[in-house]
Amino acid sequence: MSSAYKPAILEFDCISFSYARNGSFIDDLSCSVGEGEFIGLLGANGSGKSTILKLGSGILKPSSGELRLWGKPIRTYSNKDRAKLICYLPQTLDIRVPFSVRELVRMGLYPYDIPPAMTVDDALDMVGLRDKADAYLPDLSGGERRRTFIAMTLLQGAGLLLLDEPLANLDIRYQIELVLLLRRLKEQRNISVVMALHDINIALQFEKVILIKNGQILGSGGPEAVLTDEMLKKSFDVSVEVKRSVDGRPYVAYKNNL
Repeated sequence: MSSAYKPAILEFDCISFSYARNGSFIDDLSCSVGEGEFIGLLGANGSGKSTILKLGSGILKPSSGELRLWGKPIRTYSNKDRAKLICYLPQTLDIRVPFSVRELVRMGLYPYDIPPAMTVDDALDMVGLRDKADAYLPDLSGGERRRTFIAMTLLQGAGLLLLDEPLANLDIRYQIELVLLLRRLKEQRNISVVMALHDINIALQFEKVILIKNGQILGSGGPEAVLTDEMLKKSFDVSVEVKRSVDGRPYVAYKNNL
């Protein structure tokens, strides 16, 4: 992993947020997303991953602190201007809508009065779905549906993707395909990706991870430095051991839990 400085495109500066009046759920959180970074946001259910992504997208507004997008307070952007820079995909995608792949992808043009240079077919080619352009969403596999929404975000032109559990309910094959696709887009187009996930072994393959619990950051940095036995115990309340395979790759083994 390169140690070169990567300009911050999204900054959380002392952010707090609460869903109720009896205390903050996110409390004094500070972190940043650099240009071209590929980040895994890791934590147990209810730890705050979805809330952090919604705050970063501008869907939720913090009760205190400031969010900056490309150096400007995110609240100063219009919805359309913000959509040209940042795209958020929720964990649950509505696949009941009677849209074809091509029709859904074309919705990525909504922020623009003058269409960008990229075409719908260009976006479909990048995610490998040109041959499915006329298929309807309910007829696709889970991995193909996710790739369709990724294609829509590519057409939207945002340089930052915030993805909430995009690997949820996907077979291992489609999980691998989606991670490789996102990594390729990051390398080819310098797109920054923040992906919420549960799988510790997948998180170990990222260049950077942010480990959270109860809305607070336990650690941020390279996965081998952050995802230690002790830190994972704190976050997930389960005893695991980070080991290395014969080729030197780290993986997680569960101690006395199975």
